[in-house]
Formats: sequence, structure tokens, C-alpha cells
Amino acid sequence: MKLIAIFLLCLCISSAWGATPYKLDIGRGGECVKDPQWMRKNHMHLLRHQRDEAVHQGLRDDKISLKNCIECHASLKDDSAIARDDSFCVACHRYEAVATDCFECHTGTRKSAWQKRNAK
Repeated sequence: MKLIAIFLLCLCISSAWGATPYKLDIGRGGECVKDPQWMRKNHMHLLRHQRDEAVHQGLRDDKISLKNCIECHASLKDDSAIARDDSFCVACHRYEAVATDCFECHTGTRKSAWQKRNAK
């Protein structure tokens, strides 16, 4: 009986792992400011450095900014990088068990889409 219980437990665990693939809605994506592998490991350092230059020195680089990231990576479904579990920022941060502190102050919605909606 114990052997059957252990077998069923192993079967459930392996099927659960196979049934929950890692999904990610990358929005329109395209060519990033850096190599995707580099960005996966270092994007927070890039954004923190850009934040410090913008806040402390008044230097703004539109190419390397959270706003620019959202413009490319917000979902085409809802114009947001944080609205759903498979949204670009939420999915990666949840997978890595890291908080998305950026959005306490910054919006996760594509600005151009927001402007189009409000122009009506």
C-alpha cells in the first residue's frame, strides 16, 4: 500500500511540474538595448543606474528607461507589463521570487496606448 501511495505522489508531482510551463507575454518585443541574456541578469542594475542619473543629475536617456521598456514589453492584449500573471514583468519577477518595486511609483502601462485611449 505504501508503495502505491509513493508512486501516486511521484506521479502527481511530475505531472504538476509538466502542467505548469513558464509562460511569458513579451509584448511586441523586438531589439532590446542589450543582449537578452545580459538583460535577464542585469536589467535591474541598468535601470538603477539610469534612475540615479535621472534623479540626481537630471540626465535622461530615453533609450535606457523603464518607460522605454514598458513601450516594448507591455502586452498587446491589455497594454500593460503588470496586469496579468503572464505579463512580462510580473511573470519573470514571480518566477524569480523578486518584488517589482518599480511600479510603486511608475506605471506598467504603455504610454502611447494610454494617450490613444484618452484622445477619444
